[in-house]
Amino acid sequence: MRVAAIDCGTNAIRLLIADVSDGKLVDVARRMEIVRLGEGVDRTGLLAPAAIERTRTALLGYAAEIAELGVTRVRMCATSATRDAGNAQDFRDMVRGVLGIDPEVITGEEEATLSFLGAVQGLDVPGPYLVFDLGGGSTEFVTGTTGVEHAISMDIGCVRMTERHLHSDPPTPAEIAAAEADITAAVDTALAAVGSSQAGTLVGLAGTVTTVAAIALDLPGYDSARIHHSRIDAADVARVTAELLRMTVAERRALPVMHPGRADVIGAGALIERIIVERSGHASVIASEHDILDGIAFGLATP
Repeated sequence: MRVAAIDCGTNAIRLLIADVSDGKLVDVARRMEIVRLGEGVDRTGLLAPAAIERTRTALLGYAAEIAELGVTRVRMCATSATRDAGNAQDFRDMVRGVLGIDPEVITGEEEATLSFLGAVQGLDVPGPYLVFDLGGGSTEFVTGTTGVEHAISMDIGCVRMTERHLHSDPPTPAEIAAAEADITAAVDTALAAVGSSQAGTLVGLAGTVTTVAAIALDLPGYDSARIHHSRIDAADVARVTAELLRMTVAERRALPVMHPGRADVIGAGALIERIIVERSGHASVIASEHDILDGIAFGLATP
């Protein structure tokens, strides 16, 4: 069976087309576009028309590839920004017009479950796991071994924290301190809710985590194969975070592993990751390239 999973978050819209056989996914295509759908949502409570249009343009390309590659089942999930927006119906109407299906605006708990399912497939380290999916508008925290035991979604993400706190380029010490206080309070609440002290392995998902890993590994370019399941020491996460927060957006954009659309929000994202690693007490974090997209795809293969 050939399936297509689409994840539309606050910062990026991503596509996975995969063949499902014997309970495993075989990638046919993975795509990612930075569309910043959630631009301004934390402040206005609405999706900006320009952001919806950027998303529509990316989705048109995805729809063409889905048709060309003979996909039989499609599912699109929309997450934090769309949950928060008062005009989410405009977004749903746009998606229906392009894809011919309705997007599912999933809850934070559903997002966490799908992320965990995708992350632990093929992970060759012992559980129980603490998985965090660091997005643009929210971060999901999940604990479990073979399945989800506890999950919570918190409204801390790289776009939301940048828009709320990090206004200077580079951010000032006072801005960073305000962001740290906000993030730490949310992380402590989440870790207590999911029983993180029982987890033996920390796993991080999404673009911030994989980009921080790529910088820590000193890669000459973004290399998914080398990043996937790499183990990054807590000290290296802290070092990379400090470096990114000292840089201007232009300096970050010049890094060979940096997607240009991530450069303005990666500082806040790295700060969230650093605080999660520190507050959870783990000596390292495993970076995973498999996440909610894989979870959505696995779900499509289940009748």
